[in-house]
This record gives sequence, C-alpha cells and structure tokens, in this order.
Amino acid sequence: MPTLHDAPPPVDPRQNHLLAALPEDEYARISPHLERVTLPLGYVLYESGHELRHVYFPTDAIVSLLYVMLDGASAEVAVIGREGIIGIALFMGGETMPNRAVVQSAGYAYRLPGQLLKREFDNSIELQHLLLRYTQALLTQMAQTAVCNRHHTLDQQLCRWLLLSRDRLPSDELLMTQELIANMLGVRREGVTAAAGKLQAAGLIHYHRGHITIVDRAGMEARTCECYEVVKREYDRLLPCGRI
Repeated sequence: MPTLHDAPPPVDPRQNHLLAALPEDEYARISPHLERVTLPLGYVLYESGHELRHVYFPTDAIVSLLYVMLDGASAEVAVIGREGIIGIALFMGGETMPNRAVVQSAGYAYRLPGQLLKREFDNSIELQHLLLRYTQALLTQMAQTAVCNRHHTLDQQLCRWLLLSRDRLPSDELLMTQELIANMLGVRREGVTAAAGKLQAAGLIHYHRGHITIVDRAGMEARTCECYEVVKREYDRLLPCGRI
C-alpha cells in the first residue's frame, strides 16, 4: 500500500480553483495551515466511515470517490481534481466519509485540518456560498454517473470518464491501467479492453502500457453520451473560474 509522503517545496496552492476563488482575507486566514502532500497512484485517502481529520484540495492529482459493496465490489461515483475538495461531508454536517477516496491519477494536493475548515465555513458567508455551489456541482456529477452507468453503453461511459479525467489534468496523456479503469467503472477488465480497442481503432485515443493519450477530443465528445456535457455545463456554471 502506498504511503503519503512529505512533498517537495510548495508551489502556489491556488492551482486549486476553490482556493484561487477565495477572497484575499479568507485565503490569508487559512493559507498558513495548508500542507502540500504527495498523492501516489492508488493511495487511499479515506475509507467509508472513517473520521474526517483533513480535507484535501488537489492541484494536479485526481481522486475518485467509490461506493464499496459488502462483498468488496466497488464503482466510482465521482472524480475530483483541481476544481474541487475532498471531504464535503465535514461542512455538510457529517464527521465521517461516506465513500472510499482513492488516488486515480498521481500528483499533489494541499490538505487542511478539517475542524479549521469547519470553523471558517461557519463564520464566512463567502466560503459557504463557494463550497455549497461546488457541492451542488459534485452532486450533479454523482447523479449523472448513476444514470450513465445504468442506461449507456460501456463505450459511452469510457468516453465520459476519460473526458472528465482529462479536464482535471494538464495534458492529454493519462497514466491509467485498464484494471484501474475497470474498477472505477465497476465492470470487467475484458469489457474495458474491448471498449478501449474500439476507441483506438477509431483514432480517438492511443493506448500503450497504462498510457492513454486522447488524440481526437472532438471525436470523443461526439461519441460520448449527454452525461459528460451535463456535468461539465454545471461545473462551468457554478464554479467561479468558469471552466474546470
């Protein structure tokens, strides 16, 4: 199991869009308490039911929220990257994580003591409005993911998933194995292999040994279902940076 390492010298935390959107006085209050950490691929930030000690603001990592069944099977309900925060249950009235949070794409994040964020949330109207708008966008993604997994083909689901992941990364290359994708989508690896093969044959992606490069983004958007656009439009509408 990977461990959470100390990170190299800090970069601007405002690579995260929520931190970038904070008013200067609000940011000045919390910035001394932000700690930059490395998020290795596969690292589990929280298991379902665990106490929320910190919240995390990714800068160039992606974290998946997974619903885990009693038999160990799991499926992704949302992805969170530089546009968001891991740990919304803390300021929504809960003290524990309802889902497993696992690093889908390695990178960095800034973590903040949970009780400090809770105190600031209770005392700042600006922070309340910002985090509640983000929460609405995240809930839209969760609901649309459930609909997509029930009604759309695996090819469409894979396109949606790759596009949502790409929106949260600085390049067109994603470092993700087919096994990881299968776990995220809650399907068999053979199904992902077949779906990825179709996308590669169509010239939309290039896949080789865990490296997926989106070659034709417009083609991917045309091939996916409406779920991707619904989610993206809601984030663009509600988040202050306008676009993920």
